[in-house]
Amino acid sequence: MTDTEIIELLKDPQNNERVFRFILKTYKEKIYYHVRKMVINHDDADDVTQEAFIKIWRNLDKFRGDSKLYTWLFRIATNESLTFLSKKKNDISIENSEYLSDELAASQQGILMDEDAIQLKLQKALLTLSDKQRAIFNLKYFEALSYEEISEITDTTVGGLKAMYHLAVKKIEDYLEKN
Repeated sequence: MTDTEIIELLKDPQNNERVFRFILKTYKEKIYYHVRKMVINHDDADDVTQEAFIKIWRNLDKFRGDSKLYTWLFRIATNESLTFLSKKKNDISIENSEYLSDELAASQQGILMDEDAIQLKLQKALLTLSDKQRAIFNLKYFEALSYEEISEITDTTVGGLKAMYHLAVKKIEDYLEKN
């Protein structure tokens, strides 16, 4: 289904379930992995992904096609991830990066291959970023979205995004050089 077809279907609320099933089938895995890169822990990623899809279901009738469907979906998932991380940071009253680093270490026990070790090192480098920087880096680097698309998702100017992405890359490079 195209975005235009989805918008047309959403004009009749009886089609909401059909559209939602399509969205779930098409985007669940991509959204889960986007969330997982943000919150690190599998169980937390499952919870946040579920919350994102609940929000998508509840707001399905509000999608009007002002942005692309996947942009709208990723914005909801990103916001849910940032909200979760903010709550988690407040709940455990330690630095978010320390919590995420512990979660990453727990999720990466038993690494045997060099490729996994490289991936772990990159993930640790990503944890040096702020939550929003990590979201922007993930969307640009891993999802290969344009700055304009990321701007719609994060509600940040393109100029601001470019600066944040550049700083994120620099932080990651510095971390990798030191470690």
